Amino acid sequence: MKRIEAIKEKIEDLRDNIRYHERRYYIEDNPEISDYEYDRLLRELKELENSYPQFITPDSPTQRVGGEPAEKFQTVEHMIPMLSLDNAYSYDELIDFDTRVKKGLKGEEPEYIVELKIDGLGVALIYENGILVRGATRGDGIRGEDITQNMRTIMSIPLKIEINSPSLSYIEVRGEVFLTHQGFETINREREDRGEPLFANPRNAAAGSLRHLDPSITASRPLDIFLYNVSYVRDPIFKTHLESLQALNRLGFKTNLNTLFCRDLQEVMHYVEVWREKRDDLNYDVDGLVIKVNSLEHQKILGSTTKHPRWAIAYKYQAEQATTRIEDIIVQVGRTGSLTPVAILKPVKLAGSTIKRATLHNEDEIIRKDIWIGDTAIIEKGGDVIPKVVMVIKEKREGDEVQFKMPDRCPVCGASVFRPEGEVVARCTGSACPAQLKERLHHFASRTAMDIDHLGPAIIDQLVGKNLVKDVADIYSLDLATLTSLERMAEKSAQNLLNAIEKSKDAGFQRLLYAIGIRYVGERIAQIISHGYSSMDDLMEAKREELESIPEIGHRVAESTVVFFLQEENRRVLKKLKDAGVAMHKKREEKREDILKEKQFILTGTLERFTREEAKEIIERLGGLVTSSVTKKTDYVVVGRDPGSKYDKAKELGITIIDEDEFIKMTE
Repeated sequence: MKRIEAIKEKIEDLRDNIRYHERRYYIEDNPEISDYEYDRLLRELKELENSYPQFITPDSPTQRVGGEPAEKFQTVEHMIPMLSLDNAYSYDELIDFDTRVKKGLKGEEPEYIVELKIDGLGVALIYENGILVRGATRGDGIRGEDITQNMRTIMSIPLKIEINSPSLSYIEVRGEVFLTHQGFETINREREDRGEPLFANPRNAAAGSLRHLDPSITASRPLDIFLYNVSYVRDPIFKTHLESLQALNRLGFKTNLNTLFCRDLQEVMHYVEVWREKRDDLNYDVDGLVIKVNSLEHQKILGSTTKHPRWAIAYKYQAEQATTRIEDIIVQVGRTGSLTPVAILKPVKLAGSTIKRATLHNEDEIIRKDIWIGDTAIIEKGGDVIPKVVMVIKEKREGDEVQFKMPDRCPVCGASVFRPEGEVVARCTGSACPAQLKERLHHFASRTAMDIDHLGPAIIDQLVGKNLVKDVADIYSLDLATLTSLERMAEKSAQNLLNAIEKSKDAGFQRLLYAIGIRYVGERIAQIISHGYSSMDDLMEAKREELESIPEIGHRVAESTVVFFLQEENRRVLKKLKDAGVAMHKKREEKREDILKEKQFILTGTLERFTREEAKEIIERLGGLVTSSVTKKTDYVVVGRDPGSKYDKAKELGITIIDEDEFIKMTE
């Protein structure tokens, strides 16, 4: 009996320890232990809970992801309506708001709290006796969808909070779920690899991820949250909104540190100007500021309309827009055969760059916005990044505009176009489509695939255009005479390309599996599959059920993989690759576990040749540690594209900064 009690106590201690480190890492961004040490604690807890399942509780850190995919979400009613905010777009409208507040308070001077308006998805969380019991979307403001299982997968949401007052034994808090720019890019890159439609912006990606019926999919997306309000407690214990925010922070919730107390409207307007430019430096989208009356008593006096609280308003920054003409709509063909309409624009300056094209996503989007060739259109950079057509100005139509129709034949090869039922993307059915071949060659030669340096778009266009390459295996039949016959290809450049092609033969099974372009098999999936098979020959004979038994490999990936290897054309290309000397098996890993012993690394920015996980795996395999915060103990900061604030802090502290090439040399 004493032994069982000791085990139970050990489990509770581990949980408390893990929760503490989760807060340090995900909420305070100030970890005390390495990822390896955290993983070791979590693994130890899992092993104990597996051995003693009677001690598993819903708030355990091991229980974030669980359960079968739901058929649909249940509707739940909010304790207090989640009202939307009224909007202001000018200082005059802010002054009107301030005047209305003062009138409602009968001359009392209000104080304000100003918060960043995160462009995400509003949610409400309920905690009972410190345990997360429900998470719901905003819905229509009165009722939302119960997405508790999905909310539990977000690491910055505590499953358990330490309540310090009976008034907090039942509490509802509200926040905004969002994606960072890096997280958004990662999701879209993976979707592109799988031939899936891309998300238009981080908000859509966050909403789609949070409302996915399979919680394991939600768990795979890097969602984050900022909590901004205590909407209900059993007994009122706060006097101001600022006090409630401070309480949220003490309870272990992640709040936005850019919140500011303002004594009057002048200070509010000053803060609006500060963030007009500064918001572009953030790693997440902010479309404005939220101004709230600080006193909760004043909020109660002011009350609400049926739609908006009278004590708060959102100041919205207008996205940079421009007006131009849609001169044409062309259709691009991707490597999976996907047809994407693209607007060709009369060049126009927008947000510091000249915009000539804008994606139209798919046929449904064109129909919904009623976009015609020749229309005058308003364009903007979604999230200040992606050019998009917001709307067309129908009043400016002169009668010579042309309605666009998606072609029923591929614009490149003439093969028929097929749009699968339930999908928004139409696809070319031609297996010999030159456009698909060009894209497949781009993909095959890319850094994260076979890494064939010097094989760029201009050379690929010539190789395909002159019928010198009919599939990816033909790359390995190229010779010096053929390459020097191409435009602007000197003998030295041709030899450099041949050397890169030869070197790529040893890229290994995992890279080749990603490079050959099986639908739905991106970098991560290729890595997972390669753990279960030692060679391409083994994988070619795999059954669907066998693949589905691998963790993280679902029916769609398994089916796509099996179908790929059943195609005679694909088997023929793989045989040509094998005959050319391309390695079809796993690379023999050399054991060099100590060359980075006790060295601490930070990874910042987007790496071109690795995912973050792959770089981390290399560092840890060689004895190093990857941490999340730059300190004086940090030895190296590996910098990719668009590094964040960690890069600036590293420079400030004099930490050694290396780029991706230097990192590769260090670990080879």
